[in-house]
This record gives sequence, structure tokens and C-alpha cells, in this order.
Amino acid sequence: MELNLTNLQTNQPQSHTKIEDVIVLGAGPAGLSAALYAARAELSPLVLTGMSLGGQASLTHSIENYPGFPDGVGGSELGELFQKQAERFGARYEYDSVTDVDFSKHPFIIKTYSQEFKTRSVIISTGASPNLLNIPGEKSLTGRGVSYCGTCDGWFFKEKKVVVVGGGDSALEEGLFLTRFASSVTVIHRRDQLRAGKILQTRAADNPKMNFIWNSVVKEIQGEAAVTGVVLENVLTGEQSVFPTDGVFVFIGHTPNTEMFRNKVDMDEHGYIFANSKMETSRPGIFAAGEVMDSTFKQVVVSAGMGAAAAIQATRFLEENE
Repeated sequence: MELNLTNLQTNQPQSHTKIEDVIVLGAGPAGLSAALYAARAELSPLVLTGMSLGGQASLTHSIENYPGFPDGVGGSELGELFQKQAERFGARYEYDSVTDVDFSKHPFIIKTYSQEFKTRSVIISTGASPNLLNIPGEKSLTGRGVSYCGTCDGWFFKEKKVVVVGGGDSALEEGLFLTRFASSVTVIHRRDQLRAGKILQTRAADNPKMNFIWNSVVKEIQGEAAVTGVVLENVLTGEQSVFPTDGVFVFIGHTPNTEMFRNKVDMDEHGYIFANSKMETSRPGIFAAGEVMDSTFKQVVVSAGMGAAAAIQATRFLEENE
């Protein structure tokens, strides 16, 4: 095979001559489920995984509400099972990140760091990223005591004190996991009651290592080489205080990874892609599934269902436009 010297010299993506039937962007529950259904339809889907496999779900220590796993299942394990099942039927994976897309012409063009692809249909399932506090000390101390993944970093806080910022399911799930390592886990929440499910609330309240600070927000994270404390502000009185801690785990929601698709498909002011009940976006042949368009449920099983629906509709689109 003759090398494309021009591409090599300019670091431009090499052209991928085959026109794909469907390219799935993202490898979380939605993307991997879409890959499975597209593979079962003999479309030989290509999955551009990005930097990780399994999406945000892969960072969860134990998923207890996914059907078929009565004792729960690890997030990374579930992602691997999704991958293997789709691969068995012909799904293909490229561990590469998308840098640009062109939906103005058909076949659509997808550019990554290393290649340029053409495809007859696209399923966008790029998921979401954790929201930041955007306060002093957060950026400089990330990786030095500030984390957005208890499963990833909990081991580093053995017998140390940590705080968890947030009040939803993720905050309590990760907080409970952190009690395996930390000497204490203090949940800081801006309201006087949690948004998490009742079962999680009960478990947290019953755990002797879990504590709560209500009606408070974190205004600053203190420390030089490592986190030493947080500055708290009571939202009712405005009073500020310093709370000593060795770690800060932030779980205040996620933002959809859709900036690349702005002005290419319709989306709302928060960046969620508009898609109908058939996962169809404003651009025919472009489908969306999972947290890129789901601002309500944010559950693994829902994202997986959306991925399946997107693949089924993509198959119909290809049949109708063959």
C-alpha cells in the first residue's frame, strides 16, 4: 500500500475510502447498544469510541438498577459486556476522537485525529461530562485532592477525611463507595434535603461514616500541593467558615458533549440535541441517543434503550434511501 506522504507531513487525517453505512459516535451505554442493534442488522457499524469505553457509567463502582443483574454489576464490567456482544455480531471499534463533522453533504464526513470517514448515517451518543464548581482552587488542585470520580480515586484517600459536593444519586452513590476508604465522608448540599432516591438516602443516613452539611455551598478549595480544606458559605445567612478536608469530590450534574454539533443539528440552550421519539434529529440521517439528548432520566437502562431505538431507525433510514 502506498503511503500518503502529504497527510503524513501535515498531520492531516488520512482519507478512509470506504463509505460506512452507520458510524456511532461514543461508546457509552447508548453508543454500545446502538452498535449491537446495528450489527444485528448486518450494517457492520463503526464505533468511534473517543478516549474511553463505557462512558460515565464505566466510572460507577456498582450499578444496582440495570435489569438482569440482581446483585448489581460494575460499570466497567457492563461496558465490556456491551462491547463484546456488539463485537460478536460485527461491530468495529476505532479508539480515536472526533475533531469535526460535516453534515451539510451526503455521505456525511467525520474527521478524527488520524482519519477522515464518510458515512450514510450517524448516531450521536457522545454522552456528557461532569460539571465544575468553577471556584478558586478547583483547577489547580484537580488531581491533588479534587476529583470527579470516587471509583477512580477513592483508594488514594484511605483513612482520610473527604467531602462530597452534591445531593443527587451520583453524589450519594459515590459517597457511599468512598466510605470503604475514607475515615469520614461529609456531603455538602445547597439545600436542606437531598434529591437522591429514598433507598440511597436511607443507606447514607445509616452509614456511620457519612455526615451532612445543609444549606451550604463551596466557595473556595484551599491548599498548595494538596487539598487542606474548603471555604463554605451558608446560603441562608451568608456566613462563611473553613472546613478541613483532604479531598473534594464533585458531583453536581453533567453537561452534554455536543459543542461540536452546534449549528449542525438543532439543540436547546443547554446543549441538549433535539430528537423526536424515533431518535431523529433535525438533520435526516443523523440520530441521537443517551445523555446528548436526555436531560430528564439520565439512567443507563434508558440510554441503552435510546441507543437501540436510534439503530433501528437508522436501519430504516438506510433501507428507505438505498
